[in-house]
Amino acid sequence: MSSVQSTNSQTVSSITTTGITAKKEAENTQDRFLKLLVTQMKNQDPLKPLDNAEVTSQLAQISTVSGIDKLNTTLKLLSSDYEDSQSIAATAMIGRDAFVPGRSIQLEQEAAIAGIELAQPVDKLKVTISDSHGVAIRNIDLEAYPEGISTIGWDGKTDSGATAAKGEYTFEVSATQGGKDIKVNTLALGSVNSISHGEQGTLLDMGKLGLVSLSDIKQVF
Repeated sequence: MSSVQSTNSQTVSSITTTGITAKKEAENTQDRFLKLLVTQMKNQDPLKPLDNAEVTSQLAQISTVSGIDKLNTTLKLLSSDYEDSQSIAATAMIGRDAFVPGRSIQLEQEAAIAGIELAQPVDKLKVTISDSHGVAIRNIDLEAYPEGISTIGWDGKTDSGATAAKGEYTFEVSATQGGKDIKVNTLALGSVNSISHGEQGTLLDMGKLGLVSLSDIKQVF
């Protein structure tokens, strides 16, 4: 909870600082423009005074510049607010398990869990689990699965009935509906250890699954 509160405080501070800086930049731009215009009018040739149309045009220019500065300020605030919201959401995931795109499945205590994502319901599903050498050790035939994200389990048994050793394996899934092949997105289960910020935005460290972006999180447990 303290980490979330700290992030909230940083969010408010960041937004306030961004707003003040952008406002000062806009005010400085206007001041420089007006000072330049006043200086130009003071030093104009009395025999060739500035044309009213020219003065009006320059005033219109400062109005346009001011409008653009205000728009940029708004965009900066929105961008900052969005990034900070992502950070808060990511912080709340630390210590929790989540599904992300991947083919890894971890066998522990004779049980392993992975996930799939389907764009439509299917009537048949086949799961193939392979060892670290890419050799298939278990084939599982499943019945109908609904659209969306679903969990699939493995009891740790091989096709021969032996118990596989604990560790990391890979899996592949094929699906059909009415005899037609349907695309399946495989999901690996991992734990969120920490978060970091970089040029690519907010990243979550999920151990063996590596660094993933917040948008890669499909489901949190």
